[in-house]
Amino acid sequence: MKISDWEKSKNEGVDNLPSGERRRFLQFGLAVTGVFLGGSVLSLTSARNAQGMMGPVPPAGKFPYKPHYTMVMRQNRCIDCERCMEACVKTNNVPSYGYRTTILEQVRSLGENQTERVFMPVLCNHCNRPPCVRVCPTTATYKDKTNGIVMMDYKRCIGCKTCMTACPYNARYFKEENRAIDKCNFCIDTRLAQGEKKTACAAACPAQVRIFGDLTDSSSEAYKLIHRPEKVVWVLRPETGAMPNVFYMND
Repeated sequence: MKISDWEKSKNEGVDNLPSGERRRFLQFGLAVTGVFLGGSVLSLTSARNAQGMMGPVPPAGKFPYKPHYTMVMRQNRCIDCERCMEACVKTNNVPSYGYRTTILEQVRSLGENQTERVFMPVLCNHCNRPPCVRVCPTTATYKDKTNGIVMMDYKRCIGCKTCMTACPYNARYFKEENRAIDKCNFCIDTRLAQGEKKTACAAACPAQVRIFGDLTDSSSEAYKLIHRPEKVVWVLRPETGAMPNVFYMND
């Protein structure tokens, strides 16, 4: 899936971000360092390493759920092999017309007739303030109170597609087989409930692009990546106020 009009990367300064959003990320142990891609991507760093300029910060790792599942995308490692998508289809019985995860593609000009292809894996961001949950008229989509995963109750779904419209990440589709909306659920029923530690897409990735983990576990790889002092971590579309739990970085 190509992005024809992706904006050029630029730092627009944290003043463009509402103060309420900055405070909420501080509560998650993360500090805002800049806004990129015309405001569509937020630059974050470990709040522990920014206390000097941001003031007192709550300890990292105090999240609403335990476990609090997340995924870190090491975007620059993605080669668009699509093994993640194939594994997701097989594991979660995704029809040929549907998807639970996809890979966006950007072709950037490097000048002098040279181009660069950049890939961005995308899936449900399992937001802390999910717009899809707020607009659902039947509570068919909801946030699991034990782990924060945004779930679907197919029996309650009436197929109105309101949640599809509200999703900032275009991460839902209408499944004809059961006449309901379907989406990523971090393989909670097909893998995690069976004792597996990784989602299907994360387990299948040969380049270790997708790192699945628990934000409340300081020993998990995902936690360590997000809190590395020398790396910038960002989220997609922070201006929506959805507070996503999928983070991106170049590593």
